Amino acid sequence: PLFLNQLQKDLEELKELLTNATRKRVRDVLVAEKQKLELEIKNQPLPKPKDVVEEEKSSLGGYTVKINNYGWDQSEKFVKIYISLNGVQKLPAENVQVNFTERSFDLLVRNLNGKNYTMTFNNLLKPISVEGSSRKIKTDMVLVMCKKKREEKWDCLTQVEKESKEKEKAAYDTADPSEGLMNILKKMYAEGDDEMKRTINKAWVESREKQYKGDIPMDI
Repeated sequence: PLFLNQLQKDLEELKELLTNATRKRVRDVLVAEKQKLELEIKNQPLPKPKDVVEEEKSSLGGYTVKINNYGWDQSEKFVKIYISLNGVQKLPAENVQVNFTERSFDLLVRNLNGKNYTMTFNNLLKPISVEGSSRKIKTDMVLVMCKKKREEKWDCLTQVEKESKEKEKAAYDTADPSEGLMNILKKMYAEGDDEMKRTINKAWVESREKQYKGDIPMDI
């Protein structure tokens, strides 16, 4: 580093001055300064070898991508999350890290094709065993194995998913069947393509016409 080079040059010049100094007081000052410089040089961090610097740059370089796509299934003892990442098997094993807690895990994949990849799951539906959980690197895939604390079926992965499903169920599960049907139609219309919307509109218009004629007493 530039700063270390400057210190070494200062030290060389001090030594040269010392060889020419004859007055005791001047020599004492130069010796004290020389000792300070030598200590400062000693405390400077050693420059890293070029290959280490290059490796660090490549592992931290690029930008970080958040993984959103995954698949999952379960056995009696494990919840398994499958994350597709092309070429992940070519990385050093230490570049694929997973940290587990009792109700979460986060995955970090460093320097895969110049990018870092992360995925975080918080508020897992049920507690997992940190010690029993692990990750496996397969061809173009990372498999995260969450060891269940209790051998029971999980309906979904996270608490948030469970609450979302319960809200959706509550919206349709009403005492009035026509209101439940209306909620389903609204959802289909909101999520459907143009053809689906045309079909629902047509059915709606026809039902209104029949109602006005007195054929259908119920307002859907």
